[in-house]
Amino acid sequence: MINDKKVVVVLPAYNASKTLEITYREIDFSIVDDVILVDDLSKDDTVEVGKKLGIKHIIVHEQNKGYGGNQKSCYNKSLELGADIVIMLHPDYQYTPKLIPSMAHLIASGLYHVVLGSRILGKGALRGGMPLIKYIANRGLTLFQNIMMSAKLSEYHTGYRAFSREVLEKVNYNANSDNFVFDNQMLAQIWYAGFDIAEITCPTKYFDDASSINFKNSSIYGIGVLRTSIQFRLQKWGVKKSNFLQ
Repeated sequence: MINDKKVVVVLPAYNASKTLEITYREIDFSIVDDVILVDDLSKDDTVEVGKKLGIKHIIVHEQNKGYGGNQKSCYNKSLELGADIVIMLHPDYQYTPKLIPSMAHLIASGLYHVVLGSRILGKGALRGGMPLIKYIANRGLTLFQNIMMSAKLSEYHTGYRAFSREVLEKVNYNANSDNFVFDNQMLAQIWYAGFDIAEITCPTKYFDDASSINFKNSSIYGIGVLRTSIQFRLQKWGVKKSNFLQ
């Protein structure tokens, strides 16, 4: 807890049994009050590992709901538990849990309502093993999004994110896609609602047990990102409304 604000870490999991423990062990429980593990019908023993670690709040989907669907369960449960600050941390150990205190403090101080852990600030992405093609795609999509959304983020594609309760109650994230484009739709909602977004430098790791989407899903994601940015701009211009934007 920071400044009397309840901090909850959510772990959207799919086949994360090999990395869940090392991720969980690095969480700073001097400030984190609760952890929620949402398992999206993994084919391994992710749930069993979570139970052995003593995670109290474990949700198991009876059918695979996708990355976006997993996050919806994470945020809905965190609000139910009375969270004031919610931090999404992938349990594949690609992002370091050691940044949780910094991200939480930025929100608890009232400076920002959203904090992203950016792999692009500094040289963390390529140094951490991000494939060059993914790095180039990240830069190209981010440039397009910044232009369309009149914003200036170093990247829109990080999976390391912290939100205030106010943001989660304000934006209609349950209206978003259940697929990977959920992340981009949520950032569009946040910009549209008028919230500011902070970024901090985040080292990242690419290795065999870290999650990664294949070429087909990456292509679908890229198209979804472009569509989301265009929908944002069209609604801003009053040309066409989109259901997920408030």
